Amino acid sequence: MAAMALSSGKTSNQRAQAAQTSSTARKARVVVFVAAAVIVLAIISAFAWPGWAVRTVPQPMEVPTSVASASPTIDAKALPADASELLKAMPDDVSNFARTDAQATDTWDAASPLEAYALTYSTGDAKRDVHVTVGQWSSEEEALTQYNALTKHLDGHELASGNVKVNGANAGAYVVVDDADDGGATAVWRNDTVCARMTGPKASVETVFKLFPL
Repeated sequence: MAAMALSSGKTSNQRAQAAQTSSTARKARVVVFVAAAVIVLAIISAFAWPGWAVRTVPQPMEVPTSVASASPTIDAKALPADASELLKAMPDDVSNFARTDAQATDTWDAASPLEAYALTYSTGDAKRDVHVTVGQWSSEEEALTQYNALTKHLDGHELASGNVKVNGANAGAYVVVDDADDGGATAVWRNDTVCARMTGPKASVETVFKLFPL
C-alpha cells in the first residue's frame, strides 16, 4: 500500500509539473504572438499609412484656367502592379505633362527614407521635361531635416515660398527658386512625412508644381 501511495504521489506531482509546463508554454506563445503583432502593426503604420494629404495650390502662385485644364498629348507610363501608396499618389498627368518614367532611386539613401522615387513628367519635348524626386520618412522631424538640407543648398532668385496647406492647416513648407545661369528652376516642398524636389525649365516647373497634388 505504501508503495502504491508513493507511486500515486509521484504521478500527481508529474501531472502538476506537466500542467505547469503546458501553462508556461502557452504564456510564452502568447507573449511571442503579441510581440509579433506589435512588430507587424509598426510595419503597417510605417509603410501603409500615407503620412500626407492632397495639398491646395500654393499662394501667391496662381494657376490660369487654360493651364489647369490642359491635357497631355502623350500617354502616361503605367505604374508597376506592386506600387506603394506613395508611388500611386504620383499623378498620371499634370496639365499637359504626362508621367513618362517612375522608378526607385537611391539618391537620398544617406537620409534614410522609407522609400524614394525618381519621376519624369514630359510634354513629349525633352527640353521641357520636369524631374521629380520624392521620398517618405517615418516622422515629420526626419522629413523636415531632409527639407532643410535640400533648401540650404538652393542658389538663385526666390520665385515663391510659403506653407503647404491641407484642409486649411499647415502641413509643411515650400520654396521655388530660379537658376539664373541656365533658365531652370527648382521647387522643394514638404507635406507631413513626405519631401520632394522638382527641377526643370522655369516655365515647366512653375506649371507642374502649382498643380502637383502631393
